[in-house]
Amino acid sequence: MNPISALRISQYLVILWIITTSAVAQTVQPTSWWKPSDSKFPVIDGQAWSAEMRDTIQRFPPRAEPLVRKAVWNLSRQSAGLSIRFVSDAPQITVRYKVTGSAAMPHMPATGVSGVDLYGIDSDGTWHLAAGKYSFKDTVQYTFAQLRPNDQYHKLGREYRLYLPLYNSIRDLEIGVPAGSRFTVLPQRAEKPIVVYGTSIAQGACASRPGMAWTNILARKLDRTVINLGFSGNGRLEKEVIDLVNEIDAKVFVLDCLPNLIQPIVDSTELQKRIIESVKTIRAKHPQTPILLTEHDGYTEGYLMPQRQPLFENANRDLRKAFARLTAEKVTGIYLLPIAEIGMDLDCMVDGTHPNDLGMMRYADAYEKKLREILQQPIGQLKTQIPTRQNREPGSYNWEERHNDMLKLNQTEPGKILFFGNSITHNWGGKPLNNRIKGADSWQKYLDPLQVRNFGFGWDRVENVLWRVYHDELDGLAPEQIVINIGTNNIAQNTDEEIVQGLKLLVQAVRLKQPQAKVTLLGIYPRRDLEARVTTLNTGIGAMAKSERIGFQDIGANMLSKDGKINETLFSDGLHPNAAGYELLGKELARVLKGK
Repeated sequence: MNPISALRISQYLVILWIITTSAVAQTVQPTSWWKPSDSKFPVIDGQAWSAEMRDTIQRFPPRAEPLVRKAVWNLSRQSAGLSIRFVSDAPQITVRYKVTGSAAMPHMPATGVSGVDLYGIDSDGTWHLAAGKYSFKDTVQYTFAQLRPNDQYHKLGREYRLYLPLYNSIRDLEIGVPAGSRFTVLPQRAEKPIVVYGTSIAQGACASRPGMAWTNILARKLDRTVINLGFSGNGRLEKEVIDLVNEIDAKVFVLDCLPNLIQPIVDSTELQKRIIESVKTIRAKHPQTPILLTEHDGYTEGYLMPQRQPLFENANRDLRKAFARLTAEKVTGIYLLPIAEIGMDLDCMVDGTHPNDLGMMRYADAYEKKLREILQQPIGQLKTQIPTRQNREPGSYNWEERHNDMLKLNQTEPGKILFFGNSITHNWGGKPLNNRIKGADSWQKYLDPLQVRNFGFGWDRVENVLWRVYHDELDGLAPEQIVINIGTNNIAQNTDEEIVQGLKLLVQAVRLKQPQAKVTLLGIYPRRDLEARVTTLNTGIGAMAKSERIGFQDIGANMLSKDGKINETLFSDGLHPNAAGYELLGKELARVLKGK
C-alpha cells in the first residue's frame, strides 16, 4: 500500500469516527436533576427535626451542637437511617453526591459506609431491590439502569426509597432521571415513628449496604418510619441526648445502649441510674408511649476470650435490676427485649461485636416480633393476613394522601360510626371528599344523620385495611360502631378460606384497637358472573362473624334478581352500584346501624 492510500484510509476512518460519535451523542437523552433544596416541604424521611434543617442531611438539629458531646454531634451529621422517597417511571435513575470522610472502614465496605441503596415498592405493596453500578471517586455515583418503569395497574411509575449512607456525612446530593421521565419527591411519612437510641449496631455497623441495617430492615417490615439515633461508641443514655429524644412524638421509644455502657465506661450503679432516669424522663413527657429496653446482644468470641463474657452479662444483669425497680415503682408501658430473643450466633458478626447482614436480619426479626407484641399488631402467614399498603389507581386518587387525610379528620371530626371498605364505599359519599362520588344523595339521606365517617379506599383488599388499622387510623377515636365491607377485590387473588381468615384477623385487630365499639361485618356485595361464589363466601364470613361474636349483615342480597343473578338496574358495571343501588344499600345499612 502506498503512503497516499494509507493517508486516505486514515482520513476516512477519522471522518467515520466523528460521524459515529456524533450520532451516538445525539441519541443520549439529557438528564433532569433534583436536589433536596428544590422541595418546599421536608423530604428527608427518618429525620425528626426536619423543620429546623430544611435540606440539611443530618440527624440532629443545629441547636444540638452545644448541648451534646462533640463525638455525638459529629456522628449525628452522618446520614444513618435517613432516606428519600419519590415516584418515578424512569428506566434509569442516577444518584450522585460527595462524602466528607473515608469511603470505607477496615471491617465495613464502602457500599455500607458511603453507599446508597434503592428499593422500589410495587402497587401491591411488595418491596423490590434495584442493584446499581457504583464508583467511589471525588463524587460518588450510583446508576440504576434498565428499570421496569411501571406496574401492571397503571403507567404512572412506582414509589422508590433511597437509603443514604450509614457512616458518612454527605453533601451535594442529586438524583437524576432522563428528561421527560416522571419524578415526584414524596413528603415525610405522617404516622408516628419508631425512635431508636443506640450504638454502632443501631447506626448500621457492619451492614454491607444501607438497606441491610437492622433499623432499615425493620422500617420495611413494619412499613413505618424508624428514626435512627445510633451513635457509634457513643450511645450512652446521656441526659442531653435523652432530652432531645424526648422531643419526638414517637409510636415507641427503643433504648438499645448497653454495648456502650459496659465497664469501665460506667460502673454498675451508674448504669442502673442512667437506665432508670432515662425511662422516667421519657415517661414524664410521654405517659402512654411504650418504652422498649434492649439487652446487650453479647460477643461471639466470648467462649474463646472469656474476659469478654462478663462484660455483657453484667450489663444485662444491671438492666434487669433497673427494669425490676421501675416495675416495682409502677412505671407502666415498659418492655424488655432479652438477649435470648435476639438470637445471635457465631456466624452473625463480623468481628465478634458488630452484626453482618445475617446478624442484622436477626436483630430486625427480633424487634419486629417484640414490637408487634407491644403494639398488638399480629400478622399471619396468608397474604390476606400481612398488612400491606397499595397504589393500584393513582390516576384516580392518591392512596397515601387519603390515609393522611383520615389521620387529620380523626382529630377534628371523629364520627360515631366508622365505615371501612373499598371503592364501593369510597365512591358513596361523606368525608374525605373525592371527585368520584356516585351515591352522595343516598349517603346524605341515610348515613350523614348517623354521623358515619367514610373509611373506604378504592381498590383496597383485606390486607390493605389491616395496614390502615395498624397505621393509626383508629387511634385517638372512640366510635360507637365500626362497619367493615371488604374482600371483593381479593376474589381474583385468594381462596374463600384465605379471605375469611384475613377478615378474622382484621376483626380481631379492630377489636383490640376499639374494644368498646360494636363491630359489624357486611357481606360482600353481589357481582356479575360471580354470584354463586359470593353467596358461598358470605356463608363463610357469616359463620366466622358468629364465632367471633360480632354482627353480620348481608345487605347486598337484595341486589339479586329472582334467578340469582345481579339486578343489572342497580349496577353501573356489574360490580359498582349506580344511584339506585346506593339508594337500596343506604336504606338497608341505616336499618342495620339503628339496630332494627
